[in-house]
Amino acid sequence: MKTLDIEIAVMLHIGIRQNLIVPNIDYGMDLYECDILSLNRTGYATEVEIKVSKHDLIKDKEKWHGHHNNKIADLFFAVPEKLREIALAHIPKRAGLFIAKKDYDGFIWVEVVKNCLRNKDAVKWSDKDRCKLARLGAMRILKLKEKIRKLQNQQLL
Repeated sequence: MKTLDIEIAVMLHIGIRQNLIVPNIDYGMDLYECDILSLNRTGYATEVEIKVSKHDLIKDKEKWHGHHNNKIADLFFAVPEKLREIALAHIPKRAGLFIAKKDYDGFIWVEVVKNCLRNKDAVKWSDKDRCKLARLGAMRILKLKEKIRKLQNQQLL
């Protein structure tokens, strides 16, 4: 199972129609890098950190930020089902856990196996920050479309 597979499953689980969801935030929001950042209707953010290997999961503890920021209300990790027990042993105590599973048709979905503890110091996002996040999401669309066009052009050669 690849990171992209889990990313798509998490975004579908969180609900792209109900929440503003932007993958791969690494600048522009006064945050550390977030694999998925979701902003709900009430203005609170959820971070989802995706890990597909045991090594990467354990190494995450060494990150300077420790996934602490008052802009993040909820923190989840998302891993393939095979990493369930390792994740439960190594993710921060306050973090929730999504397990990615594949059904017999190859469809990948996530199950919440551990709820997170909300950051009581988390702040509601301002309208300015909401717009900035939406802008970053729109920028991601352009980059993805450029990649698609490049792949399509390569197939024509």
